[in-house]
Amino acid sequence: MARIVRHNDDSVREGYIRNGGKKVKSFTRALKAFQCNNRIVMAQRKHLDDFLRGRIIGRLEYGRTQLKVSEELGISQSVISRLWQRFQEDGNVSRCYSTDRPRDTRPNEDWHLAVTAKRNRQRKASDLSRQLSSATGTTISRQTVYRRLGHIDLYARRPVRCVPLTATHCRLRLTWSREHALWTPQQWSCVMFSDESRFSLQSDFRRTLIWRAPGTRYHQENTIE
Repeated sequence: MARIVRHNDDSVREGYIRNGGKKVKSFTRALKAFQCNNRIVMAQRKHLDDFLRGRIIGRLEYGRTQLKVSEELGISQSVISRLWQRFQEDGNVSRCYSTDRPRDTRPNEDWHLAVTAKRNRQRKASDLSRQLSSATGTTISRQTVYRRLGHIDLYARRPVRCVPLTATHCRLRLTWSREHALWTPQQWSCVMFSDESRFSLQSDFRRTLIWRAPGTRYHQENTIE
């Protein structure tokens, strides 16, 4: 029964069969085809760079067949065929990198969303999503609203609360501070300081967030009385 015997590199390159003790050289072409296929499999595991793509197109334009180029470069003929077909269609041989899932909004819709958020800083993300859907017909989630506005440095933050002080308020506070400027620790020990807590049975408007950019916390448009 015939069996392939591999003693050393020479025997592998020659590819002989031992049948009843008699060595017969054969399968040279089959062995070369196997080596070519092995190079093709190894080449398929790596992406072709632009330089190698240019070499393939150059050889095909020179008049060589796809099979000949495949054997010379160790690349699958199907890869060369697709590359040549794309080059004939649009003249481009660069690799088309795939991106993530397509964006839900177009640039004009992103601009509309940003303008709406700047004009109505206290509107919630869900309200902005519904407003965009009614205006453009595009439905997006709250997370998408946060991401789109985050691209232009608009984030949902708690507004700064300030007490409006009139000229009378300032005058009375200054008078009180001057009257108590020389108080001793013993006098201050008779004063009880207490924190005020606010309770509301309805929705707490202190939890309302506004859209603002970093570093603009104390801007007038980002404060609430």
